[in-house]
Amino acid sequence: MRKIIGSRLLLLITMGFILMGGVLFTVASCSKNTKEAASYTIADSTGDWGYPSPYAHYPRGPGYILMSFIFETLVWKDADGFVPQLARSWEYHADENAYIFKLRKDVHWHDGAGFTAEDVVFTFNYTKEHPYPWVDNTIVKSVEAVDPHTVKLYLSRPYAPFLHDVAGTQPIMPKHIWEGIDKPDQFTGPEGAVGTGPYTLADYSKEHGTYRYEANQEYWGPQPRIDILEFIPVSDQVLALENGDIHFARVPADLLERFTDNPLYGMMEQPAFWGYRLRFNMIGLPEFQQKELRQAFAYAVNREELVDKIARGQGISGSMGMLSPDHRWFNPNLPAYEYDPEKAAELMSSLEIPARESYELLVGEDAEVRIGELLKEQLAGAGINITVAPADMKTRDSRIIEGNYELVLVGHGGWGTDPDYLRQRYSEKTEDWLNGTPGYENSAFSKLAEEQAREMNEEKRQKIIMEMQEILAEDVPDIPLYLRVTVNVYRQDIYDGWMHIYDHHEPTHNKLSYLDR
Repeated sequence: MRKIIGSRLLLLITMGFILMGGVLFTVASCSKNTKEAASYTIADSTGDWGYPSPYAHYPRGPGYILMSFIFETLVWKDADGFVPQLARSWEYHADENAYIFKLRKDVHWHDGAGFTAEDVVFTFNYTKEHPYPWVDNTIVKSVEAVDPHTVKLYLSRPYAPFLHDVAGTQPIMPKHIWEGIDKPDQFTGPEGAVGTGPYTLADYSKEHGTYRYEANQEYWGPQPRIDILEFIPVSDQVLALENGDIHFARVPADLLERFTDNPLYGMMEQPAFWGYRLRFNMIGLPEFQQKELRQAFAYAVNREELVDKIARGQGISGSMGMLSPDHRWFNPNLPAYEYDPEKAAELMSSLEIPARESYELLVGEDAEVRIGELLKEQLAGAGINITVAPADMKTRDSRIIEGNYELVLVGHGGWGTDPDYLRQRYSEKTEDWLNGTPGYENSAFSKLAEEQAREMNEEKRQKIIMEMQEILAEDVPDIPLYLRVTVNVYRQDIYDGWMHIYDHHEPTHNKLSYLDR
C-alpha cells in the first residue's frame, strides 16, 4: 500500500505540486486492517456503468470492476502479482499446452448452491457461443472437468498473458442459472447478479448511476470489512468529502491542503496507470500513415505543459514506447520527443503527402476539452491547425468505433496491465477501432508482437517487449500525452485498508482492499 506521509505532502504543496521526472511514492506495509466499517461511500465522477453482471456491464471504464465484487475469476491479483481465487493452485503443462486448476471446495454461490468444476466448464463453453467482450474466446480450445474440483484448460496456442487475460479476467458464472439464458446482455434480474464474490448486489439505479453492495456473510475467503459499500456519482467530490457525504475521493493538487494535518483523512498516491493519448485516423486520412507527420505532432506537443496546467502537476509525461514509466517492463532508453516546434515544422515541410490546412480533434467533456484547447494552442506553434469538437463520452466512443474522426483524444486506464496490449493495439491485424490503431503497419513490430505472445519464458519475453517499445517510439502510432498521478483522500478514521493491484491505478477497484488480510 502506498500512502503519502505528512512531510512528503507538505513538500508537494511547497513545490506547487509540480512532479518532475517521475512518480514519487512512499511505501507503507500492508498489515492487517485495524478498522471495520458499517458503511462506506465512494465517489464516481460519471455514474452509470451498466448492470454489474458479466454481460450487462459496459465494456469500458469501471463497469468490469463493479461486476467483480460479485463475480470471481480463477485467479486474481494483489500488490505483487497473481494470487489464488476460485482456484487454489494451478500449473502449466507445456507438452499439452494446458493449464490445470485445482478449485476450492468450500465455495458456494450467493443462492447457496455449491460451486464445482462444472461451473467453470460451463462458463468457458458458454462464452464460445456468447463471446464475453473482455476475453478473447479463441484462446481456450477446450475445457474439461478432471474431477468435481479440478479443471483442465487446453489452449489453442501458447499464450503468455493467459493468467492475466483469461484466468484472471473471465468471470465464472453459475451453470444452474445461466444455462437457459439466450440473451445474456439482457439478463438483468436478481439472478443475473448471483456470484461467489465477497459482496452481493443490494441496489442498482441506472437512472441515478448508483451501486449499493452488502457484504456476503457466507463468503469462503477473507471476510469483508465493510458491511455496506456504495458508489455514487458526485460532481464536487471535495465538497462531498468535507461534508461527509462520501468517504473516498480524488482531490486536485491545489485543494489537497484542505485535508493535510487532519487526522480524519489519509492520502494515497496512485501509480501512473491512467492516461490520455492522442490518436490518428490512418485509414480515413492517408497522410497520417507517414511517421514523419506523426513525429511532427509529437514534437509540437508540450506534454510537460499539459501536466502542469491541466493535471496541476499530478501527472507524468507519457513515453513514446507506450508503456507507462511505472510499468514493470518500461524501457527508459527511448527518444523523449521534447517540445520542439521548429523540429516539428521542419518535419512538416518534408512530407510527401502534405498535411491538411486544419484537422478536427474529437474530445470528450470537462478536462478533455481543456486538453484539446491547450493542444490547439501548442500545435499552432508548429503550423498545425486544429478545431476542437467536444462530445459526450458515449457519442465520442460511438464515433471512434465507426472510425468517424480525424484526431481523437482518449483517456483510459490499463497502462500497467500485461504488455500484450501493445500487440492488441498496434498489430497490423487489428480492426479494433475502439482500442486499436487500424492503419498502422510495421511488419517488424507485428512479428515481435506475435512472438512475445507465444513466449512462455518471462525473461525472454521481457526482452521482446523492450524491442517493441523501441519500434513504437520511432513510429509514434499514437501520442501518449500524460498519465495521471492522482492523490486519493479518504476517511481513515472510518476505514484504512486500501491497497493497489500491482498493475492498476485505483485502490477502490481492488476487491482485496475491502477484505481482511
